[in-house]
Amino acid sequence: MIEFLSQPWPWYISGPLLGLMVPLLLLSSNKHFGVSSSFRHACAAAFPKLRVSYLRYNWKDEAWSLVFVAGVVAGAALAVVFLGGNRMPEISAQARQMFVAWGLTDFSTLQPPEIFALSRLGDPRNIIMLLGGGFLVGFGTRYGNGCTSGHAIMGLSLLSFGSLVATVSFFLGGLLVSNLILPALMTL
Repeated sequence: MIEFLSQPWPWYISGPLLGLMVPLLLLSSNKHFGVSSSFRHACAAAFPKLRVSYLRYNWKDEAWSLVFVAGVVAGAALAVVFLGGNRMPEISAQARQMFVAWGLTDFSTLQPPEIFALSRLGDPRNIIMLLGGGFLVGFGTRYGNGCTSGHAIMGLSLLSFGSLVATVSFFLGGLLVSNLILPALMTL
């Protein structure tokens, strides 16, 4: 059983399992699937006296999503500790060559140490990528009123035109960044 869990699952198993979350949540409790709103709920719970209208609501009605995110974090920790979830997945020779051209040569872990090692935090390129990327993801999630999982899985299943636009934008932005911006940053 551990061997089965420690291997990558094919798309035709993991995709439908993830997709079944939408009707399960809707039918069981009329809840929407998404992760980014959990940050809002956590802030509303942690800072109840803050006078920000965005955080002034009954967050307890959405406490289930905090439990869900805690489960995601706990599941990831269990996968890393017990199932070898920190191993670099198999990648093509072409992808390996591209990463080497960018200066990424250690393929032993999931996170490249050339970017994520504590000793590299003073590197301006890493600061730009980590802080700038984190800010852009957070800003985009708030501005777009949801994250990729919320729009692509939940929003599209509800036939939301806004979610269609957001999902197409996520993919176009990802292609633009990964093909133009990231290579330029990595070769500075």
